[in-house]
Amino acid sequence: MITLTKLNDSPIVVNAELIETIETTPDTLMTLTNGKKILVKEPAEEVVEMVIAYRQRTLKGLVYFRGEEESE
Repeated sequence: MITLTKLNDSPIVVNAELIETIETTPDTLMTLTNGKKILVKEPAEEVVEMVIAYRQRTLKGLVYFRGEEESE
């Protein structure tokens, strides 16, 4: 999950796995896999960096978990 800011300044937490596309229109428009569209204040590049960081954290946990299984 990543935390972003809607255009009305309220925070929104988005499941990063559901983001299908990110467009700059000039605001950042995200389309989710369910077809829902969300406008946020963060630039597209920042959203992409957040998604990358989220996935790195997720994969790091998976690698750690798998490492624990193999040593048992």
